[in-house]
Amino acid sequence: MQNDAIPAKPAKTSRPLIDEIRQRWSPRAFDPDREIDPETLTTLLEAARWAPSSFNDQPWRYLVFDRSDPQARAKAEACLFDGNSWARNAAVLIISAGARTSSRTGRPNRFVLHDTGMATMNLILQAISHGLVSHQMGGYDRERARAEFDIPEEFELASMIAIGYAGDPATLPPEVGEREAAPRQRSQISDFVFAGTWGRPLEDG
Repeated sequence: MQNDAIPAKPAKTSRPLIDEIRQRWSPRAFDPDREIDPETLTTLLEAARWAPSSFNDQPWRYLVFDRSDPQARAKAEACLFDGNSWARNAAVLIISAGARTSSRTGRPNRFVLHDTGMATMNLILQAISHGLVSHQMGGYDRERARAEFDIPEEFELASMIAIGYAGDPATLPPEVGEREAAPRQRSQISDFVFAGTWGRPLEDG
């Protein structure tokens, strides 16, 4: 069932999927006047907490910026590249990071970004169930963020995540609005799934 708070752009899937996956996409238009209450935000982070990880290492870390701390929020916004200035309207910005070294084995964690990404996916799917939208971005100054917020070198910086309530696409710059309105596209399963040997597409059905 379509959540009315989410802009309708459901995935045209070849098989039935759960609503949160079908409805999840990455809008750029956020409502600048609506905040996320602390209980809801904590619920999203609780969803991230229960993600799977190699050796149950749970390498992910999240640095959260809402508008209750204007100074920290301004520093986070200053890390955004110009092309992502629309993210300033989001109720919450989050910098995701992961420990480069496994706390379980003491060795480099080759799966740090994989595991951090799974925790983030839990978070954004939970957000959908609360009528929230999100957009993950690589377009921010990682070194500036590391310096501004004293992020230790042993943590690999991943995406910055904008989370909030959907806004009016008409407020976006024209070139951004065009991307907002563009249809969703995905490769076919046969393009990325192989059967038995590399390059032999899995037959659909």
